[in-house]
Amino acid sequence: MSFVGAPVNRTDGWAKVSGAALYSAEHPVPNLAHAVLVTSTVPSGRITRIDTRMAEQVPGVLLVMSYENAMRLPPATRMGKLQPPIGRALTLLQDDRVYYNNQPVGVVVAETLEHAREAAARLQIEYERADAVLDFELAKQSVHPPGTILGEDPDTRRGNLQTGLLTGSARVEATYVTPYESHNPLEPHATIAAWEGDRLTLYDSTQYIKGVQRIVAETLGMPADRLTVFCPFTGGGFGCKGSVWSHVVLAAMAARQAGRPVKLVLDRNQMFGPVGMRPATEQRMRLAALSDGRLTASSHDVTSYTSVIEDWTEPSALVTRMMYESPTQETSHRLAKMNLGTPTFMRAPGEATGTYALECAMDELAYELGIDPIELRLRNYTERDPDKGLPFSSKSLRQCYEVGAQRFGWHGRNPAPRSMREGDKLVGWGMATATYPMRRMAAKASVVMYPDGFAIARSATQDLGTGTYTVMTQVAADALGVPLANMRFELGDSRMPDAPVSGGSMTVASVSSAVHAAAGALRHKLASIACAHPHSPLHGAVPEEVGADAGWLFLSGDPSRREPMALVVERHGQGPIEATANAAPGEEKNKYSMHSFGAVFVEVHVDELLGEIRVPRVVGVYGVGRLLNRKTGHSQLMGGIVWGLGMALFEETLIDKRIGRAVNGNLAEYHVPVNADVGTIDVQVVEEHDPYVNPLGAKGIGEIGITGVAAAVANAVYHATGKRVRDLPITLDKLL
Repeated sequence: MSFVGAPVNRTDGWAKVSGAALYSAEHPVPNLAHAVLVTSTVPSGRITRIDTRMAEQVPGVLLVMSYENAMRLPPATRMGKLQPPIGRALTLLQDDRVYYNNQPVGVVVAETLEHAREAAARLQIEYERADAVLDFELAKQSVHPPGTILGEDPDTRRGNLQTGLLTGSARVEATYVTPYESHNPLEPHATIAAWEGDRLTLYDSTQYIKGVQRIVAETLGMPADRLTVFCPFTGGGFGCKGSVWSHVVLAAMAARQAGRPVKLVLDRNQMFGPVGMRPATEQRMRLAALSDGRLTASSHDVTSYTSVIEDWTEPSALVTRMMYESPTQETSHRLAKMNLGTPTFMRAPGEATGTYALECAMDELAYELGIDPIELRLRNYTERDPDKGLPFSSKSLRQCYEVGAQRFGWHGRNPAPRSMREGDKLVGWGMATATYPMRRMAAKASVVMYPDGFAIARSATQDLGTGTYTVMTQVAADALGVPLANMRFELGDSRMPDAPVSGGSMTVASVSSAVHAAAGALRHKLASIACAHPHSPLHGAVPEEVGADAGWLFLSGDPSRREPMALVVERHGQGPIEATANAAPGEEKNKYSMHSFGAVFVEVHVDELLGEIRVPRVVGVYGVGRLLNRKTGHSQLMGGIVWGLGMALFEETLIDKRIGRAVNGNLAEYHVPVNADVGTIDVQVVEEHDPYVNPLGAKGIGEIGITGVAAAVANAVYHATGKRVRDLPITLDKLL
């Protein structure tokens, strides 16, 4: 039987519900001291005085570390190892400069967490404040182009845009705004650092174990093979844990200077600034079309903020380049420097914000033309990536529209705004297209079988709660030909075979390919050993003619010639048998454009007097290649949709423009959807075969679920109220 695709329960589920799963701050390290991060209270300037006397009087204080006494780092890495996106510009207590409010400026280490907090509160720091740019509107007055964006040019031009705009009989020109948004995984960033001589062990909550190993080692000026990183469980990441931030290196520095293992966990407020956020964007959209709906021009110009210490770009216009057929097109990205922490990846970076602007503009164009929004998209449907000039490796978007419209009942919609009601509520229906690129990187894996028939697959990847433990177990068991109960997948240890960052929805495509190859290699190795052994019923057969199922090897042409894999290992007499494999993308990426697609349909109910918005139902239909686990896949897509509802209606980091600090820097006031905010979510995945993306034909699904949702909600709100809100989140004050 095939385990791939089956709705297998999470193999790590029992560990999580029983408390056996250890997250980064929970590992039992002997003689552990506790550290508290101290952050700046001004947005720009210099530290003029640090008085540590009161802090040092707190019982149990071991170290008060600041720029005055922190260990000196190599000149090349004084601000971290700048290797975007993993190695970022950091603030590592090497000088007195302050670049943003909430920037790390000190670390206090004590015997207990309570004493460390008390000492940190007593630490007195004085600043000389300098001018700071804290208003995005002012920052936009001085912008600059970024370098390449994920290997793409920041600007593109195809045909003559002005001619295309003039050719169209209907035009839309609008500006869409998205706010600062902050990651708030349940597990905040946490690091335990422990030195043993010149060797360092880190327990770090991360999305990239091997990246932490490499970047921290280079920053500290030590060989990477003397640093081991563990992360068996990550309590949510969503992008913010994909990079190495200041606190990770500071924990290692503090442990070195204190002479003790040190645990450093960020407070919830410290999740706002020092570890990135989704930047605010302003996106100018221009569309023009003939009366039949065919686009003659499209333009997408994006301005987003970046920090004063490094550039980071929200690539919102990339989606416009590939989504619809348009003979003329221009896209651009510009950055506005601000005295805020450097932004970073946040679930579907670029696509989440970009689909909001593009899909709202398409909805506005549909109203201008009097064409159904689905029909408008179909009239501009393309089987080739217009930007790259390549065919899509697979594209089931047309089917997604059809299935979604049928399940939602779209064709019963009265298209006129304010035309539908339910009791005293205005009812609106909106839809949008979802998409996310299929990315894959090189990965390695090993699979070993023991004489008892039990097998373990390993790769230095990480599980963010997405189900990596489970789907890799399924893939390995299938490829090796053993029962699920006889297979375990292990991850979270930098000593295991290399794996890439768990970001960009690439873990499944990358790591599963390596696991599949390693398990297949072990299966072939076992078959070869059996065929060569005179006591085996398979003796003399060709390994390629040997099949495997349920832990048995058998001759494909004569299944009666068979024996257990465990017996092959035991008879071999040399202990466990292991195979390793590498898997990497090839020339297919130069022949095809690879993306997932979907269609999102949303119903909203709006209180006409109060402006309150409720979302009773959402339908999302997706084409994502081969789904490796129907249950965890459903969870991922549903979670993305819920996040999209939050993006549309709730999420916004409010920055005090006087001091540059988040005024809602906690879970009480940074609003996200809760159970009562979420109605029925109908998630469907259409059958899609893609032989090009990777050996399993699987596309990542961690991020496509959020894309298009904010636009679908905004379009539904317009249909309900007749009011077009172009700046997120859509709150009741914007409707009143």
